[in-house]
Amino acid sequence: MYRSHSCGELRASHINTEVTLAGWVQKSRDKGFMIWVDLRDRYGITQLIFDEERTPKEMMEKAKSLGREFVIQITGTVIERESKNDKMPTGAIEVLVSKLEILNDAKLPPFTIEDQTDGGEDIRMKYRYLDIRRNPVKDSLIFRHKVTMEVRKYLSDQEFIEVETPYLIKSTPEGARDFVVPSRMNEGQFYALPQSPQTFKQLLMIGGMDKYFQIVKCFRDEDLRADRQPEFTQIDCEMAFVEQEDILNIFEGLTRHLLKEINGVEVDKFPRMLFDDAMRLYGNDKPDIRFGMEFGELNEVTQHKDFGVFNNSELVVGIAVPGGNAYTRKQIDNLIKWVKRPQVGALGMVYCRVNEDGTFKSSVDKFYDQTDLAKWAEITRAKTGDLICILSGETNKVRAQLSALRMHLAEELGLRKPDEFAPLWVVDFPLLELDEETGHYHAMHHPFTSPKPGQLALLDSKPGEVKANAYDLVLNGNEIGGGSIRIHDKATQATMLKHLGFSDEEAKAQFGFLMDAFEYGAPPHGGLAFGLDRLVAILGGQETIRDFIAFPKNNSGRDVMIDAPAFIDDEQLKELSLKLDITP
Repeated sequence: MYRSHSCGELRASHINTEVTLAGWVQKSRDKGFMIWVDLRDRYGITQLIFDEERTPKEMMEKAKSLGREFVIQITGTVIERESKNDKMPTGAIEVLVSKLEILNDAKLPPFTIEDQTDGGEDIRMKYRYLDIRRNPVKDSLIFRHKVTMEVRKYLSDQEFIEVETPYLIKSTPEGARDFVVPSRMNEGQFYALPQSPQTFKQLLMIGGMDKYFQIVKCFRDEDLRADRQPEFTQIDCEMAFVEQEDILNIFEGLTRHLLKEINGVEVDKFPRMLFDDAMRLYGNDKPDIRFGMEFGELNEVTQHKDFGVFNNSELVVGIAVPGGNAYTRKQIDNLIKWVKRPQVGALGMVYCRVNEDGTFKSSVDKFYDQTDLAKWAEITRAKTGDLICILSGETNKVRAQLSALRMHLAEELGLRKPDEFAPLWVVDFPLLELDEETGHYHAMHHPFTSPKPGQLALLDSKPGEVKANAYDLVLNGNEIGGGSIRIHDKATQATMLKHLGFSDEEAKAQFGFLMDAFEYGAPPHGGLAFGLDRLVAILGGQETIRDFIAFPKNNSGRDVMIDAPAFIDDEQLKELSLKLDITP
């Protein structure tokens, strides 16, 4: 066998035991008459010692040749370490080597394999197999494993059945662009990779499976925003004979279970918030409620003077920044520059200081008196020592801009603490969204989402007012899961597709298999999908998902390690009946 113990398990109780270890050379220190080597594997580091008084000369020379990341096997005796290291679990012992075998030598790595490395992200992604040897990445992957095991345990205990669904499916218009796969055996035809197993999990409910889950890869060929991946993993779940409350209770339970088992945190409250309230109070549908700074709408107390910027705005809205009156003028100017960046898009920012003596000082004192400014403070709930930041403009745009500012300020003020967890259900989403460019409605979630009971008739008269029987689970300002009660009868599904612009022929061609299945006794059903990558990152106290994915893509959707995607040769194109038409 290559090893009798791992490099992380030897303790003082093993002294005088002969052991065999195998792993990578972390580093070596050559004092001439004595050589120490740190040997690393997944489980930890053990210090090896070669001593010219006790080690044969030939082995000493071999030990001197060891470089970083050499793969070696040793046999030796565990001895007490003279200079103990209480920062290492194995710091009380070392191994006096009696046998050394070099299993594989190694080139000098392009970056140091240390917790704090000198390698930039690009080089680490190119040599990801080396990056995984570093504790932060290794531990993140082990952490992901623990989360997925707890998910499987909880759902299995709740009588969910894990069922695999196909990866080669039919392309259907469900939102994002599909990745397509040519079929060699069916000339000119294509599979698509699933954006989610949506229709299959509904078919499983029709098949009587009752409670289904799957930890599944999903694929979307869309322009990548920050911290997005073209392939991602969902905890995909569906239940039959349920209403919205049943689903929320089950997945509150899953979230509580994960927070307790993974983070040791007990969470009692999962507050509910209407979508409309989330947009009005926080400017987005996934608010971080670990801190305040709720929006205060100021139209009534700002649009009565001669300040044209506010008078001509659809919405004037502000937030109170706790302790913000301590900001210098330069700091406030930097905030104004920040909101005017193209990524945010505001034209400017008005501010008002709430002074210690109860007076106010604003950037628009020319137009507003102390009585006016006191009303601003009342509406934004600003206290003495705070700073009121105000944006104005078109409602949807200004809400998004102020939301971005709120999150930026929270980061600056240290209010987004990774060890605090604040879950939130956002409910009653609009069923449809209006595309301002085309003037057509599309499904906010997907075409199979059911409208709230009693609102189906509104599709004809007031489609924009119809609410979906849908819900999102938000954790610390991130959407970690979302779902809905599904349509489960053919007539309602046909009505929904009609309002989304499908003709009868198009509906049958795209979704005929599902609508036909509805005619064979489809039960009421609904479900939810968690984004596993994001969930794991948040539980791990981080905002970025890449270190929790073994082999991630970069922001251009490329795997720089294996250099994919790549061109295929002409013979493969010919087999697939494909011809490239690429404009230089």
